[in-house]
Amino acid sequence: MINPLLSIQNSPTTFLKPPFLFFNTKLQQLQEKQNKSNTLFIVETKSRRATTFSCLSISRKRRSNGVSESEETMRYEQMGGGGISVLCGLGYWVQGSRCFPWLALNFHMVNTLGLQPSTLQLVQYSCLLPMVAKPLYGVLSDVLYIGSGRRVPYISIGVSLQVLAWGTMALFQGAREVLPSLIACALLSNLGASITEVAKDALVAEYGLRYRINGLQSYALMASAAGGVLGNLLGGYLLLRTPPKISFLVFAAVLSLQLLVSLSSKEESFGLPRRKETSSVVMSVKKQLSNLMEAIQEEDISQPMIWAVVSISMVPLLSGSVFCYQTQVLNLDPSVIGMSKVIGQVMLLCLTVVYDRYLKTLPMRPLIHIVQILYALSILLDYVLVKQINLGVGISNEVFVLCFSSLAEILAQFKILPFAVRLANMCPQGCEGSLTSFLASSLCLSQIVSAFLGVGLANVIGITSSNYSNLPSGIIVQSLAALAPLCFMHFVPMSEPVVEKGAKRGLSTRSRSSRRVGKVVRQESIGLSTRKRVGRSTKIA
Repeated sequence: MINPLLSIQNSPTTFLKPPFLFFNTKLQQLQEKQNKSNTLFIVETKSRRATTFSCLSISRKRRSNGVSESEETMRYEQMGGGGISVLCGLGYWVQGSRCFPWLALNFHMVNTLGLQPSTLQLVQYSCLLPMVAKPLYGVLSDVLYIGSGRRVPYISIGVSLQVLAWGTMALFQGAREVLPSLIACALLSNLGASITEVAKDALVAEYGLRYRINGLQSYALMASAAGGVLGNLLGGYLLLRTPPKISFLVFAAVLSLQLLVSLSSKEESFGLPRRKETSSVVMSVKKQLSNLMEAIQEEDISQPMIWAVVSISMVPLLSGSVFCYQTQVLNLDPSVIGMSKVIGQVMLLCLTVVYDRYLKTLPMRPLIHIVQILYALSILLDYVLVKQINLGVGISNEVFVLCFSSLAEILAQFKILPFAVRLANMCPQGCEGSLTSFLASSLCLSQIVSAFLGVGLANVIGITSSNYSNLPSGIIVQSLAALAPLCFMHFVPMSEPVVEKGAKRGLSTRSRSSRRVGKVVRQESIGLSTRKRVGRSTKIA
């Protein structure tokens, strides 16, 4: 929390005015001379904001010094903006389209392997365990160079592992029809995806901090949502006409394209500073872990993160049971479920655009409060479907699933966006990979806990592939649990932090506050010395 008595405004410093016009004029000339010589440290409190991304280019608003938007865009392109747009834009698009092979894998496990709802959900979320180790990948990405880069090579390694996993399931029958080998391939795929996501998130955060481009995470989510739209469309279409192995093969081909792009990208063209390399990698890792722990202990970072993690982990997830109910009881086609995911991704894309345009300036706590209430209410839509209330009002199951099935999932994803933007703005220099990956790992772990709670709830109330009579009761419990995080909304901050221009990140709170005090003291000393000189001139006169 910034002390208003120690804050420095974005305007020239004003001193006490003498009673004489002559000395007023002299004092104004002295102030202008000091401003021109950059004696005073001026803080820029308004951050620049990217207005368009779309994986192509970024043009920023006209600056106060008269620099045009075309000059800003040209400078962005000179700093590797085009390359990083293609690399990260395509990466987030592929990340969003991962729902395409997983949709085929879910149908394959239900129809071909005949898994129970609880077993299906257990397999789905157990395969997320490699993503829990994201902080380790982030620390390695921060301190260990591979060749001439510490972000792009990790992206290539992660994409290669995904190509290997999905290509194996597509080409070898035993890899997809024997459950242990299928789980091993899914674990390998998520391992590669987690490494890629960590390096990509760190690259976006580091580039945004380097060139003062705020809000790149919003555009990254847009690219991910666009990939989800096309991925679900393609997944639902292929599952009606081809076996799941074709979907695996098509996604392996898309990953091969991403691998070619990452291998052809040069990290040094992005204009990012190179860290000093030390002789001992172990010492570098220990130092980075120490910096990560210091950053996490900041209340502005830890408290919102705690709320986000707890609000997800305390809600028992019943997605596996609902999915099996839709396919086994309602006999919905894969195209209907795929189109419902498409509509959900379009909704997420629209919500992200609305947040970036209009909601980013709103206080964070009321916004999250409203989103959490909407999330709890949207869970009850599954209750309406299971009880077939929609048929009573003239809405078919297909139309209801298309319009409302993915609403709760989309709101759960959208709820994380303000936290991700805040953390990226507060990320200390040099900890971009480790801190962003720690957030992603914590959220992934909370999802696994939520899924395991859902498996336990399904077993307690007796939900099986032949008995869904108690599924409405489980949905009501899930909705009530989603309202519980509202009791500790005080962990969510009201507004975004003010970041000082020119201040080095990665320092402790005490050092940052002392630096701000030093700046104010220097300004006060300048003002006192000026008043003394003016006083002496008054006596002579």
